Amino acid sequence: MSILITNIKQLLQVHNSNITIVKGEAMKTLPIIENAYLYIEHDTIIEYGEMKDCEGIEAETTIDATGKLVLPSWCDSHTHIVYSGDRTSEFVDRINGLSYAKIAKNGGGILNSAKLLQDTNEEDLYNQSIKRLDELIKMGTGAVEIKTGYGLTVEAELKMLNVIKRIKQDSLAKIIPTLLAAHAIPEAYRPKKQDYIKLITEELIPKAAELNITKYIDVFCEEGYFDIEDTEAILKAGLKHNLRPKIHVNQFNILGGVALGVKHNALSVDHLEELNNNDIEALKNSETIPVALPGCSYFLSIPYTPARQLIEAGLPLAIATDYNPGSAPSGNMNFVVSAACVKLKLTPEEAINAATINGAYAMGISNMYGSITRGKKANLIITKPLNHYSEIPYAFAHNPVEQIIINGQLFN
Repeated sequence: MSILITNIKQLLQVHNSNITIVKGEAMKTLPIIENAYLYIEHDTIIEYGEMKDCEGIEAETTIDATGKLVLPSWCDSHTHIVYSGDRTSEFVDRINGLSYAKIAKNGGGILNSAKLLQDTNEEDLYNQSIKRLDELIKMGTGAVEIKTGYGLTVEAELKMLNVIKRIKQDSLAKIIPTLLAAHAIPEAYRPKKQDYIKLITEELIPKAAELNITKYIDVFCEEGYFDIEDTEAILKAGLKHNLRPKIHVNQFNILGGVALGVKHNALSVDHLEELNNNDIEALKNSETIPVALPGCSYFLSIPYTPARQLIEAGLPLAIATDYNPGSAPSGNMNFVVSAACVKLKLTPEEAINAATINGAYAMGISNMYGSITRGKKANLIITKPLNHYSEIPYAFAHNPVEQIIINGQLFN
């Protein structure tokens, strides 16, 4: 199949040579072509340029994008979309004054989701999750990382991995599975946490590695969950099976998880609502990208990641939804881009870079996704008529997406 998009008002994130990450001051630059065309064959971007150079190109499908923008689809590098049911009751509890920690102590939170998931069969779990993914794609997301972590037993975690594998096989979107091996401590293991860590390191990780579904391992490094020593033991067990870290750090407390992630060559360190100079120094000259999750801060009314400090230190930044039933029940990357501008004080250029090329980097796929570059995959957003790309974050409650092309195919 071939597609020719013509009369594009603004073609965004255009790079003639491949780019895999943007850092610091460079995040303020968003390369564009005005009055452009884009030509796709099969699943690949073949050619693009100004409309005056489009003559003679023929395609099976031609899309007239007069007045519209075209940009790479959003790359959401942190989600938990494989879950069962919801946690609406906890939302009401928080409105009535209960904290996230208090809800968790009362058996809610992750433990609540784990019980629901353990009681849900694989087929039902798949159906719930693929429906969520299709909703994300319609909002412009073309690449998604999906974590396990709501199983809390070996059997349930492996069930989640198998569901993610099915989603990866069935969806046109690019799916990156991650084993969130240590998300919370089950009630039965509260008095004997080390036994649970042993279960993770000696049984769950080896069995998950045998399935050959994921290349990444994650830990929730946080007070009341897994401390630095726990996290390092789990990461080392994962590394023995060639699972690279992508870890939750600094959501509520600074424990030293950022430096630990860098030490073990984590692809990303995610959350960072709390941050200090030691964390910033640790990230410098590393291959680890910080990831901010403003939707979680919005929903829980907790601090926002100090993104300006990171960027002004010359670091890269990605943004993601953290889509999950308890602390960020939305996968709308358009809102995340807007929240990054309003709450993280990113410019529209920085936010779009954080949600495309840097989001792809945070999943290890930016060599093929996240920019308009010849030879990269054709995962694209065609917007509704807009005057300028700044309208995407400006009109925060509106959906700017008119059409989606995923893997070279129009998605309906």
